[in-house]
Amino acid sequence: MIQASKTHNNRKPWNWLVYQSSDQFLNKYTSHYKGNLYDLGCGVRSYEDFFLNFSDSYVGVDWGASIHDTKADIFADLNQPLPVASNVADTVVCLSVLEHLSEPQTLLNEAFRIMKSDAVMILQVPWQWKLHEEPYDFFRYTPYGLKHLAAKAGFHDVQVEATSGFFSMWFLKFNYFTLGLITGPRILRALKKAILLPLWYIGQKLAPTLDKLDKNWAAESQGYYVIAKKR
Repeated sequence: MIQASKTHNNRKPWNWLVYQSSDQFLNKYTSHYKGNLYDLGCGVRSYEDFFLNFSDSYVGVDWGASIHDTKADIFADLNQPLPVASNVADTVVCLSVLEHLSEPQTLLNEAFRIMKSDAVMILQVPWQWKLHEEPYDFFRYTPYGLKHLAAKAGFHDVQVEATSGFFSMWFLKFNYFTLGLITGPRILRALKKAILLPLWYIGQKLAPTLDKLDKNWAAESQGYYVIAKKR
């Protein structure tokens, strides 16, 4: 399996399970990456090298005023019509972006417009996840909401997959909560971290196995992946 997130700067001791799970899903969908691939909300282009293993080209699109050190080819507000021609993309990816948009339907409509016939969109969003990148954190989406928005944009054969069961979600929430407890003088912070590091590691190692006990991942998943096609 190719480590799609190996260069991701957010991969930390308390959250590496998120990126391990993402790698599994991104590798699962490799048959869909082809031709001209557009990454909507590309940020620092963390996945460019991964996608270029399969696609012919990679075009990053993102907002120039992002809090990230954006490295886009095309700078655009993703809440507005994109300065991209119609019917040019063979693949569109949009990872951890839709929750940060005040006008998510516009982004999905524009993704559909720039895609060629038979093109595929791969979308990823969080579900059970804390507020982040505030104040630009607007929505959380259920599988039903995702299907509704995608269908409204014109997509068909919309498939939604939960990225985890209850236990992965719970351990990650525990890790982020306890991370906030590492405060105080340097020695005290070091002691707290020394205690928490093995708990973070063990929880993340156990979680995928414990998730097998969860018979309805979609109910309390950490997030979802969406595969949607344009006729």
